[in-house]
Amino acid sequence: MPKINLKTQAYNTIRQKIVTCEYAPGTFLNEELLTSELGLSRTPIRDALSRLEQEGLIEIKPKKGILVMPLSINTINMIFEVRQLYEPYILLNYGTSLSIQQLKRFYNIFSSSKTNTSCSENHNYFYELDTEFHNFIISTCPNPYIRQNYNMIQTQAERFRYMTGNVSTKRLDDTFHEHLEIICACLKDDWTAAAEKMTYHLEQSKRSTFELIFNNLSSQDLTLSLG
Repeated sequence: MPKINLKTQAYNTIRQKIVTCEYAPGTFLNEELLTSELGLSRTPIRDALSRLEQEGLIEIKPKKGILVMPLSINTINMIFEVRQLYEPYILLNYGTSLSIQQLKRFYNIFSSSKTNTSCSENHNYFYELDTEFHNFIISTCPNPYIRQNYNMIQTQAERFRYMTGNVSTKRLDDTFHEHLEIICACLKDDWTAAAEKMTYHLEQSKRSTFELIFNNLSSQDLTLSLG
């Protein structure tokens, strides 16, 4: 088994801690803490921090430290704005390249009552399936710049999910139904309908997300800035 180089190890470890909110949004880190915690020298740590700053996960502030970028309401809004631009566009323009076998596999997954029950009991499993489905759509796009930008916003979306850990039973059911409608349109080669149903799905997801944010803000379970 090939050995992971130290730069990659540092990057993967710090990134995972940021995504899972072990390094909480809005907090400051420093190189001394990271070198001690990870047992690595400054060189791979600095390389990892440079990559993470380019991805928008941290901001290196001279004489202050390393800021783990806050998650704001504006950030969530921008994530959905990008998704609403990319995902319907990809279905409309590149949907014919989607694997029929994979589409049928996702159809079986989202139409299964067993899957629904498992997701209700384990929200992380639901998020994994949801991410896998949307990444499947994105992966058919031959434009590497679109895929790269999408991966960046997906990372921010993951952070939000770890912060809340919540999804309502109704939204879970609705998500399955909306995914199935998208898949059925794809299997019929109706790409206009597929794009329209994806647009509707993302609009509903955005609405549900903001409901969750404001409900949690009112109960003080979640702290998000407005900016």
